[in-house]
Amino acid sequence: MDTATSTNITGRRKKMISMATKLEIINKYEGGARIVSIAKEYGRNQSTIATIIKNKQSIKANKASKGMTILASNRCSIHNEMERLLLLWIKEKEIRGDSITQSAISHKATALFDDLLEAQRDSGGEGTSHQTVSEFKASNGWFERFKRRTGIHSVIRHGEAASSDKKEANNFLKKFEELISNEGYIPQQVFNCDETGLFWKKLPCRTYITAEEKKLPGHKPMKDRLTLALCANASGDLKIKPLLVYHSENPRAFKAHKITKDRLAVFWKSNSKAWVTRAIFIEWINVCFGPAVREYLDTNNLPLKCLLVLDNAPAHPPGLEENLHSDFSFIKVCYLPPNTTPLLQPMDQQVIANFKKLYTKQLFRRCFEVTESTQLTLREFWKVHFDIVQGLKIVEKAWNEVSKQTLKSSWKMLWPGVEANQDAEDSQEEIILDPTSEGDVTEIVSLGMAMGLVVDEADIDNLIEEHREELTTEDLKELEAMQGIIVQEEQQFGGDEDLEGTEKTTSTEIKEALSWYENLTRFIANKHPEKVLTSRAMDNVNDTCLSYFRDILKNRQKQTRLDKFFKRKVSKGTDDDSECNKRARKESAPEEVLSD
Repeated sequence: MDTATSTNITGRRKKMISMATKLEIINKYEGGARIVSIAKEYGRNQSTIATIIKNKQSIKANKASKGMTILASNRCSIHNEMERLLLLWIKEKEIRGDSITQSAISHKATALFDDLLEAQRDSGGEGTSHQTVSEFKASNGWFERFKRRTGIHSVIRHGEAASSDKKEANNFLKKFEELISNEGYIPQQVFNCDETGLFWKKLPCRTYITAEEKKLPGHKPMKDRLTLALCANASGDLKIKPLLVYHSENPRAFKAHKITKDRLAVFWKSNSKAWVTRAIFIEWINVCFGPAVREYLDTNNLPLKCLLVLDNAPAHPPGLEENLHSDFSFIKVCYLPPNTTPLLQPMDQQVIANFKKLYTKQLFRRCFEVTESTQLTLREFWKVHFDIVQGLKIVEKAWNEVSKQTLKSSWKMLWPGVEANQDAEDSQEEIILDPTSEGDVTEIVSLGMAMGLVVDEADIDNLIEEHREELTTEDLKELEAMQGIIVQEEQQFGGDEDLEGTEKTTSTEIKEALSWYENLTRFIANKHPEKVLTSRAMDNVNDTCLSYFRDILKNRQKQTRLDKFFKRKVSKGTDDDSECNKRARKESAPEEVLSD
């Protein structure tokens, strides 16, 4: 008796095959694997695999959103694309520490669907008639199914009104003042950390490079984003090594420049979406923040105690103090109330905006230096040689340029009395040395004009503001495309090196463990009364433990596809080899471009 029959007799629920698994099966079949071998590997009947192969065109045409298992008749590619972009939008909002209501998600889902439908109709593709695309309604039922498919947990069903946020902020100010007074904290002992997205390869919209970028198929879009966590104390004299999260663990540029990550001016971590996770943030606290603060306090003969102020972003787990190393038990964590980041968060009071302005100035300065001292044109430098390594050097310079006075003044909203503890003479000196925003913008415009760019002060202001503006449908599509290009490059050129311990664990064991975790997560979500606490606990398990094994499995799949890629290349003869030589010669650069 086969598996399908046994399942029907015992009454057990049939286990669905996810769209991602179906695509894996199709890729293996097209790569030469036999149906019987695939059926054995996935523990399925041959007829099931044959049906998937038969429907491969429709499966490949519908790039499903996360968690989808079947192609429903009332869903089309627009539904799936909308949900993928919506999840990306939610994660971007979480990076900023924004609370997201069900109403906001539903509103954004409707707007995304309408934009995608309109774009498809304009292009004359699927969706030009109402028969091919059903109407979308962001109902409660859709929202609950979307939550289950994607695993989002930090949604607030009924958010407070904006007016009550100010009331909550005022209440917190009194509590914070009492905390500072009772514990006797001084500005040197109080720190704030906040994450921000940085589009490290982006120029003002009117520059000719930006216009060209949109017309080059397959070229990296401007909106390649990384996430930075910036941290400093209220006295402004200690900046912690920033946490940086990027798409790739070992970008190709690292190998080309022989970069050692331990020597970088940032704490480098990777995540497929370039997001800060709980596990990554806790690691940064124990590896960077704790040791730096302890050394600073000891060096300055200050009491060994510290207060870290954080917003309620998902990357900042409640009970963070319990995850600290025993050497850092002197660190206490204080969380800002929801929806008060624009009002109270010190890093959000012009520090991050100032950093991005300084980044842009250093970026223009670097472009000007290269074009003046080498034979490279701005186009050549930007398209071939301006890589993530160049971007990291500029991040370091910009963070070093954020002045002590800027960091001090950012605490005025949260800690109005902080200036009474500051040295007046030192503050006056910093005011004189602190570059004005107008001066930075003027220099950026001058450098741009010297390179032949069409740019004015309004362009620069718009560029800085774009880092904070609501992401449009086009922005989200570019971000998704950027992540896809990174994955393709790592598949083609080797990407990350094999992880330690991969030989000891088989792929089958990893897949079984991941399946157990998914079943356990569903069981706890359905049966346990403490939904919020259990959800956070399972997220910690996922981020801390299972992400390691997912990376191993992903890395092995990349290596398998890479072997097939080179086999196909070799069979094509010497023409491809000559083309590769041409490309290598074209991408060679003068030595001085890579130096500081």
